[in-house]
Amino acid sequence: MTDSTHPFYAMHEHGFVRVATSTPHVKTADVAANRDAILAEARRAHAAHVDLLVFPELSLSSYAIDDLHLQGTMIEAVEATIADIVRASADLSPVLLVGAALERKGRLFNCAVVIAGGRLLGVVPKSYLPNYREFYEKRWFASGKAMRDATITVNGQDVPFGVDLVFASQLLRNFRFFVEICEDVWAPSPPSTLGAMAGATILANLSASNIVIGKSDERHMLCRAQSARAMAAYVYCAAGHGESTTDLAWDGQGIVYELGDLLAESERFSLEPELCVADVDCDRIVMDRLRSPTFNDAADVGCRPEETFRTVPFRHAPAGGDIGLVRPVSRFPFVPSRADKLDADCYEAFNIQVDGLMRRIESTRAKSLVIGISGGLDSTHALIVAARACDRLGLPRDFIRGYTMPGFGTSDGTKSNAWKLMDAVGIAAQEIDIRPAATTMLQDIGHAFADGEPVYDVTFENVQAGLRTDYLFRLASQHNGFVVGTGDLSELALGWCTYGVGDQMSHYAVNAGVPKTLIQYLIRWCATTDQFSASTEEILLAILATEISPELVPAGADGAIQSTEAKIGPYELNDFFLHHVMRFGQKPSKVAFLAWHAWRDASAGTWPAGFPEEKKNAYELAVIRSWLEKFVGRFFAFSQFKRSAIPNGPKVSTAGALSPRGDWRAPSDASAAVWLAELEQRVP
Repeated sequence: MTDSTHPFYAMHEHGFVRVATSTPHVKTADVAANRDAILAEARRAHAAHVDLLVFPELSLSSYAIDDLHLQGTMIEAVEATIADIVRASADLSPVLLVGAALERKGRLFNCAVVIAGGRLLGVVPKSYLPNYREFYEKRWFASGKAMRDATITVNGQDVPFGVDLVFASQLLRNFRFFVEICEDVWAPSPPSTLGAMAGATILANLSASNIVIGKSDERHMLCRAQSARAMAAYVYCAAGHGESTTDLAWDGQGIVYELGDLLAESERFSLEPELCVADVDCDRIVMDRLRSPTFNDAADVGCRPEETFRTVPFRHAPAGGDIGLVRPVSRFPFVPSRADKLDADCYEAFNIQVDGLMRRIESTRAKSLVIGISGGLDSTHALIVAARACDRLGLPRDFIRGYTMPGFGTSDGTKSNAWKLMDAVGIAAQEIDIRPAATTMLQDIGHAFADGEPVYDVTFENVQAGLRTDYLFRLASQHNGFVVGTGDLSELALGWCTYGVGDQMSHYAVNAGVPKTLIQYLIRWCATTDQFSASTEEILLAILATEISPELVPAGADGAIQSTEAKIGPYELNDFFLHHVMRFGQKPSKVAFLAWHAWRDASAGTWPAGFPEEKKNAYELAVIRSWLEKFVGRFFAFSQFKRSAIPNGPKVSTAGALSPRGDWRAPSDASAAVWLAELEQRVP
């Protein structure tokens, strides 16, 4: 049993904010009915622990009422009804964004009314009024694009009014939002761009937006682009069933994007009210902005809006304790997950490596490629990348010289797989038994193993790893080629490689930007999509089914071989940790929280397409915490000196790479104390 009251289990403690769009029941021009429908949805959102609730444009009156917007009775009814919603909000947790037409100094504005905790916080007018094709908004409304440092009187209360408002929670750090309305996001320069640069992490759009063929895709494109470009979350809510269909139709689309990633989407054309809920990671947004000088440079060009925009503080009632996490959390953040783009994404990842290796062959004018083939995942992937590079350059496959070098722990199975793979791919293959040379070296240095003692320490392992690399470099010199490195991104993160004269070194590290989980997936993709011959595909699948092992220590009396993952942890967890630490700088407690939600239940969530059922694992928090502690120690305090001296290799994933010339720069003698302390203090 978990203690759900522990702060660790509360999503708000990790920087998440629960947002929702709502398409309530609508009655054309019936303000009282629309008020009641809005409040019904607000109560439903309260029960769902929502923090920010976005309604459609002009939701109090309904949007498609044409000249009825200019009727005095309608204008007064809308304003009066706002007071009812303000009073009701005192008992509700969400901040409410309600659409309403409001009069100010003889002009009518299409507005978003911001309400929380029994208070009217402010009013934001629409900047860009569509007046083309089916739209005639300039007939009724005035543009608010020049409204700054202004106020508006609503039911006798003066509140901030303008397009220069950022609403900031006094309880949840980084919960800051900006509001725009419908057409604003269709503009060449949406107001929300300045809102984001003024500090808003969430951009909300109250929209009516009638539906025509293809418009849903257009909304997705705009919202995704704005969330990515403005480095924010974008919450979009369109009007739905109940709006007038005199000349138009409505689909009630709700969309939530974060940094270009789709978090949630409502059912379209629903006859019932839709509540589209997602948890936005405001801390992730802020951390991403910290990594982007371009974002801050744009703020400078934009005259630093954070200094000219007004901040409207508010208090609301965020739920405490474990309220779950409503957002997709990928178990395999490095692995392509878009089902409709799966083949294209795998093709792209694979050919990034192929193209990098091709360019290196061309620039060095090499006469051969030299690769050590172990029968394991990394060397297998490096070999098929090299084979494809040769194919594209018009070189024969025997341009590649593959060497299998059995040592003291090499199993018959992996040795057999190595030979089958080299034969199937059609390269120049050779075997060099390193045991005689290793025995001589162990004798020369006075190691106990040379005297017959079963001492299988790091020195014993490194003698073998070093000899293999030494042979490969000399062979590359002999055959006028270069050594293709096989080590991957996961091993670099953990320091699971032999430094210098070992598998850490090569002439070109083709796998250095590819983590273990992606290598597994790309091999499976190659084996199931006719990328190579049937015999090659068969051996690729056999290698995928083999235990991951360095095979440097002889098998035990029970036949058990050396297990990498038993020593350093499951690669699927380590790659998860690596992504969130390297790409976003997330705290260990946040990483543990995300991992717990991603991995605690194998039956929940989605798995990569074609993922084997027998490999669908689940992990308890205690297991996640234990391996995360080891990861933090290895990543921050142990392995950087190995990464600081790695050879060239192509970056493959947007999550980053660990080259000291690219995404990651760190001192080799750092301490992991602050990360370990944070983990100890905040994760039960």
